[in-house]
Amino acid sequence: MKRVKNSGVFRRLARSRTVEYEIGPDESVSTAVVRAVSAVDGREPPSLRSLAAVVDPTALDALFGPQHDGTPRRGGRLSFVYSDCCITIDNGEYLTLQLLEGRSCDERDEEPTDGCVR
Repeated sequence: MKRVKNSGVFRRLARSRTVEYEIGPDESVSTAVVRAVSAVDGREPPSLRSLAAVVDPTALDALFGPQHDGTPRRGGRLSFVYSDCCITIDNGEYLTLQLLEGRSCDERDEEPTDGCVR
């Protein structure tokens, strides 16, 4: 597995099936998902399927955002499929992209819905 600090740039390893992305302190989880998939996929974010077709971006950000009193929320894990990748978010700090078996993130997802894998 390759761990990548949030630098705005991804390098895709030829044989790597998993990439880990550290979500920046001022970066929303939904933005990190789109940026990470875009970088791994090699396409601009507007050309990707809308994240909202898979998961509500506002709810995703709220799930890992601070609590109502402003204190950080701790723990939590969420996995879903987006653009031929299994996305796992851990504690709102790390995002793991795992290429789905037999598919590549370079192929467009033409299926009408994506299902949760965990």
